[in-house]
Amino acid sequence: MVEELSHIGKDKLKDFYKTMMKIRRFDDKVYELCSRNMIPGTIHLGAGQEAVATGVCAALRNDDFIKCSHRNHGPFIAKGADLGLMLAEILGKRTGYCKGKGGTLHLADFSRGILGSEGIVGAAMPIAVGAALSAKPRKTGQVVACFFGDGASNTGTFGESLNLAAIWKAPVIFICENNLYAYSTPYSAAFAVKDISDRAAGYGLPGMTLDGMDVLKVHVAASEAVDRARKGGGPTLIECKTYRFRGHSRLKSHESKLFFPCEYEEWRKRDPIGTFRGKGLLEESEIEEIEKEVEDLVEDAVRFAVESPYPHPEEALEDVYP
Repeated sequence: MVEELSHIGKDKLKDFYKTMMKIRRFDDKVYELCSRNMIPGTIHLGAGQEAVATGVCAALRNDDFIKCSHRNHGPFIAKGADLGLMLAEILGKRTGYCKGKGGTLHLADFSRGILGSEGIVGAAMPIAVGAALSAKPRKTGQVVACFFGDGASNTGTFGESLNLAAIWKAPVIFICENNLYAYSTPYSAAFAVKDISDRAAGYGLPGMTLDGMDVLKVHVAASEAVDRARKGGGPTLIECKTYRFRGHSRLKSHESKLFFPCEYEEWRKRDPIGTFRGKGLLEESEIEEIEKEVEDLVEDAVRFAVESPYPHPEEALEDVYP
């Protein structure tokens, strides 16, 4: 690990911390606005899972693609999405990414390779395979990172997608964010295998399980998988063992409090942001500077989104197919 990390410079380490802080502070603000009834519908927050999106997206090129599940804020921010446009969309404003018509579940920014997110569990995987296959005849060297949860790996699209990707050597990296709960169902009640990555062998592609609370470990593994895919080696399944610090959706308490009361506190001790700070890779002054910058960015995003107008009723008929 030390030799692998020698290729990660100070600027990238700062970017890691900045991205994780942006994801955390953005989700904190979304939670706050939701508690004030300013957000229509539901929200799915990823506080605790920041290291996965950050480590993976830092291994991608600007023209690479990502495909996301409903818990999508982290990957979007890590791929460079605009916080103001994201928040405006979540608030249903006409200045949002989808003019206020998509909401949190259907964010997209094609200009940054963000192919959108899916409200249907498991639906992102076959789309990611299709996008990856499109890059082969175009000979662009592009790859696709597909984010999904442990629950999605128990859907039919998981096996179908891995199988087709392996057969056709699609340049796609399957990122399973195993946060141990599919809605309120604990991992132990839904899987007979210890690791989801064990399933990769049955489809003929490499699989690995790693600590999803450590951004450095995630980045090293993702970089290797991206390099393999870009060189024509085909797909990889990476299972990141992680944890979300809030409930499945909206303002619910974490489900573990119903099943395993001590589990939540144990995972809080492994906060990916605290873990990174504890490595001593950045000076305290650098950390403070980054945190101040992030706070300003998030507040600017809130100001933009809150002050933006709602769509006019007649706009509901625009941008739709008959």
